[in-house]
Amino acid sequence: MPDTSASFRVLPDKTVTAGTTRRRFMTWMGLVGGVAAAPQLMRPAFAGAEPGTGDPFTLGVASGDPLPDGVVLWTRLARRPLQPGGGMPNAPVPVQWEIAADRGFRSVVQRGSSAAVPEDGHSVHIDVRGLRPATDYFYRFRCGSDLSPIGRTRTAPAPGARVSEMTFAAVSCQAWTDGYFNAFADLAAHAPDVVFHLGDYVYEYEIKPATVRRPTTDVPASAWREMTTLADYRDRYALYKLDPDLQAAHRAAPFICAYDDHEVENNWAAGIPEKGQSPEEFIVRRAAAFKAWWENMPVRAALRPNGPDLRMYRRFSYGDLARFSVLDTRQYRSDQANDDKSSPQDAATADPSRTITGAAQEKWILDGLAAGGAHWNVLAHQTTIADLARNTDGRRTVSMDGWSGYEASRARILDGAVQRRVPNLVSVVGDIHRNVVSELKSTYTADATTVGVELAGTSIASGKDGKDSDDADKAIKAASPHVKFGNAQRGYMLNRLTPQEWRAEFRVADSIASRGLGLHRRAVVTIPSGRPEIQVD
Repeated sequence: MPDTSASFRVLPDKTVTAGTTRRRFMTWMGLVGGVAAAPQLMRPAFAGAEPGTGDPFTLGVASGDPLPDGVVLWTRLARRPLQPGGGMPNAPVPVQWEIAADRGFRSVVQRGSSAAVPEDGHSVHIDVRGLRPATDYFYRFRCGSDLSPIGRTRTAPAPGARVSEMTFAAVSCQAWTDGYFNAFADLAAHAPDVVFHLGDYVYEYEIKPATVRRPTTDVPASAWREMTTLADYRDRYALYKLDPDLQAAHRAAPFICAYDDHEVENNWAAGIPEKGQSPEEFIVRRAAAFKAWWENMPVRAALRPNGPDLRMYRRFSYGDLARFSVLDTRQYRSDQANDDKSSPQDAATADPSRTITGAAQEKWILDGLAAGGAHWNVLAHQTTIADLARNTDGRRTVSMDGWSGYEASRARILDGAVQRRVPNLVSVVGDIHRNVVSELKSTYTADATTVGVELAGTSIASGKDGKDSDDADKAIKAASPHVKFGNAQRGYMLNRLTPQEWRAEFRVADSIASRGLGLHRRAVVTIPSGRPEIQVD
């Protein structure tokens, strides 16, 4: 079979203006120029290991961003994954790959080679094209005499094809210190068509003594402090990717990945840090975080960041059944209002000049919704669109970090969907470490038509075990009549879509304090096609 190799293209530069109410204002382009040449981005650290010593595939394999004719194959070489530089030489390392129609590789359809270079943390992103739509494939890598585990992937259906069913999982928020990733073992057993990872793949916080996973010497030295440099971020991804259940999930299905805040820093907004850094320092940190995210995710080489800019938002279609718009609600947003504290909605949250998506992405979202041709129109992203209101000291308060703090942005998208007669609008989000199913409305402080449904999925591990219903769950339900289901345990969402209905199964764990504990079905939410109604079983 002929060799093929990854394709590369350069994305255009982006600019953004950030708000100024909570943290120091920054002039964006005045800082960007020097970021690409920052020392931490130019000089990766290496342990100086000799070639050929140790398994280079300790961090597993993955696939992602499926298209009708192609998919990305990923691995990152690390013979000593918890040492600086992963124990790899400061030189390119050749890697061979192959993809087959069968797990035994008797029918190889393509093979090729690439170089894992130190400048990219010895990661490879192989953009395989020329595959058949809606087809399972199996892939593996070779480095010298070492052979990787085998992964299963699946291409998307042909454009416009009539699709009777698809399955996808939605996951987010996997704090390594808070427990074991048992949800990923359960997900791997179900082997959905695709997995949407909606952010917080790693956490920036330092490891502290009071953790569920007992820290040992088998963590990178940098894990004892908050990560801020490219080397720190690479180390943290290595720690997480060593988890066997996470590796199993990646081998079981292709992932479509988005970042949220903790891949950089908690609740960052555009070029504005949460705390403790100057804008100049933060923009370098963001560039490092983006570079490490790209290196460690099964995304196309074309998504490589340009310094602190990364065009992450993108769209995937599954024939005529579903169109998924994957959003970026971090990089282009205005600063959070009201010092980013839960507050009543006010003139700041209603300010039409503030945005959670940026103007260019907002237009892209509406253009995608207007395109038509899909039974289900899905926004896959980070923070809830719906108000998850609570009554605090007699006041109705909401989070300033979600779309509740950007009311005009929300109204422009949801009213725009109504104007464009968009059918079956569903928002799928993570971030909040709980399961919440809500009616989508353009406002929640006045009478408004329900225009869609929001499915917020709980965390893989963040928040430790949780409860079936905690105090926050009770408070949200009491103050938010549009919320129809809530649960605060750990787990993930498994979705089955047909032209007639959407079935979201919320799978949860009673505990994640030990590896190997099982999950169970907590609820099934059904959305009938053509009606934004929520049925909970």
